[in-house]
Amino acid sequence: MSSPIDLSRFEQLKASGDLPSPKGVALAIMRVMQHDDVSMAELARIIRTDPAFVGRLIKAANGLIGYNRRPVASIQDALTVLGLPAVRTMALGFSLLTNYRSGSCSEFDYGHFWSASLLRAVAAQALSQRTRAAAPDETYCLGLLSRVGELALATLYPREYSQLLAAVRGDASVNLLELESREFAMNHAELGAAMLADWGLPRVFTEAAYHCASGTAGSAPEGSRDHVLIQSLSVATLMAQSCLVDDAGRSTVLHRVLAAGSRLGFDEEVMTAMCDDVAREWLEWGALLNVQADRLPPFEHYLREPDTGIDRIVSADPVPTAAPQAPAQAQTQRLRVLVAEADDDIRTTARRALLDAGYDVAEARDGYTATELALDFQPDMMLMAWQLQDVSGVELVKTLRKTRIGRAIYVVALTDSVSEDLLIEAYESGADAVLGKPVNPRLLQARLKAACRLTSLHQEIEHDREEIRHFAAELAVSNRRLQEVALMDSLTGFPNRRFFTDRLTQEWSASSRSGRPLACLMIDIDQFKSINDTYGHDVGDSVLRQVSAAIRQGLRSHDVVARTGGDEFLVMCPDTTLEAALRCAERVRSTVERAEVVAGMLHLRITISAGAAARNAGVVDTDALIKRADQGLYLAKQLGRNRVASVQLQEVTESGNADNS
Repeated sequence: MSSPIDLSRFEQLKASGDLPSPKGVALAIMRVMQHDDVSMAELARIIRTDPAFVGRLIKAANGLIGYNRRPVASIQDALTVLGLPAVRTMALGFSLLTNYRSGSCSEFDYGHFWSASLLRAVAAQALSQRTRAAAPDETYCLGLLSRVGELALATLYPREYSQLLAAVRGDASVNLLELESREFAMNHAELGAAMLADWGLPRVFTEAAYHCASGTAGSAPEGSRDHVLIQSLSVATLMAQSCLVDDAGRSTVLHRVLAAGSRLGFDEEVMTAMCDDVAREWLEWGALLNVQADRLPPFEHYLREPDTGIDRIVSADPVPTAAPQAPAQAQTQRLRVLVAEADDDIRTTARRALLDAGYDVAEARDGYTATELALDFQPDMMLMAWQLQDVSGVELVKTLRKTRIGRAIYVVALTDSVSEDLLIEAYESGADAVLGKPVNPRLLQARLKAACRLTSLHQEIEHDREEIRHFAAELAVSNRRLQEVALMDSLTGFPNRRFFTDRLTQEWSASSRSGRPLACLMIDIDQFKSINDTYGHDVGDSVLRQVSAAIRQGLRSHDVVARTGGDEFLVMCPDTTLEAALRCAERVRSTVERAEVVAGMLHLRITISAGAAARNAGVVDTDALIKRADQGLYLAKQLGRNRVASVQLQEVTESGNADNS
């Protein structure tokens, strides 16, 4: 991280005992998992003492298994699917959520914090299922805890932090991170990353949390795992905002989500569908965790053009093409003008002049209505009094300029007197022109023509941008399809060796960090060459497809299988010892043997041979693991085929015999 926290300072905070920390079952889980020899049975016994955590754990596990798979219904199955590190971090996150739902920091919205954290968790999980930058269950935990530094500061310094939050809400230009650093000699991004590291989360996760909380992109190379994880967490944060913002602002945030998602290679259709899935999952998790979650309409609704047929909008009658007062733009695209003025006479005069000139007009008496109409009506030009009933012109213009729609509006300020100070104030706040009251019709027409020229240029730019976005979306779809073709075997539907190698490398790294076991199987169809030679390649292809389906049926939901050769398959078994891998391979072998393989009029009996290997001191990398599995397969072939073998098991047996002799 570019700005790490002072470790001595962090140790002092830990020693104070005031930092948010796990309690109850979560604390017991974290303590018992400090021992390398912790068993699933012991962990399950601890978890059973908290029925609420049991339900949350099973819900998380069922969210990861594929369709048409047996649902997880027991703690043991959930532990197998999730893995021990994810269970540990989930226990931590759920414990913090339970014990820190409220506090004494008056300006800190605890309910909103946990709703946003839960949304970020679900969104990060959904993104990682597609990017494969990290295990989905681990990114769920990362999303849930990535902004824990804010909760920590609210817990440590409730009064001081409340004052800081109030100052930020009072002035949008104030930077919260800078205020935190000046007040506490650290900010929430640094503190949160330090807490995650102290709780044992991997460096890549703490880096992503830091950059997301601080709003920085990091220095990781584009396309690297670190870069994708940072980008994914940023997109997840935007997705959370799109669910929590009010209806008026959701469209604006959703467009930011789509733009950010495109940088990860996702087109508009995929991102919109993902937002809908996240909103549904958020609702389910919210009910389970007692966190505020609202039912939302389909996000596609917010991407449509807004309906402009509202009561406060008046359209001009069609103006003949030859009429001298018609605006310069095409008749099919009349200029839209919003008049925001409390004085009825001025507003009526402006409306009549605009309607006579052929423009569509909307009216507002106050700033609130003007802001609402600006988002609904989407005017090209806005005539606004510099002082309305409820807001000043400076505040209204600044508010509009913060929105995507408001940045494109040509704003004309109407003032009682045009002084030098007022002109400077208006232009610095974002106004495009200033007119004195009462409005001079000739000056108004001149401003309208200027607005027409700018609107025309803006429309051309938007058209070009839309073409670029469309091209980028098509390119993203093509790239994704090419990636799928590059990583998948078209005959069996299994991943190919390239995908398997990358996935095995990721799992090897996770296994290195956590000390979890890892096993690999190599499977080969017995006498497959003779099937091709005797019946032809069409029959051989049919046999491969049916045997592949039987292999998949015999494996567990979290095992990863790939076709790596003509009749050769590799299987990665996370969190699996050698003995468990042999049992898994035997189950696959018997499933294939029992399967009825039909090719036309042929009914064939197909068998497989398999070799198993597991990570140990003698297996130093992924290549060595695959080589040991290959040696086990060769041994199974030598022993007569249709069987499972492992040279590692033979080594253990020989070592035991040598010790006994």
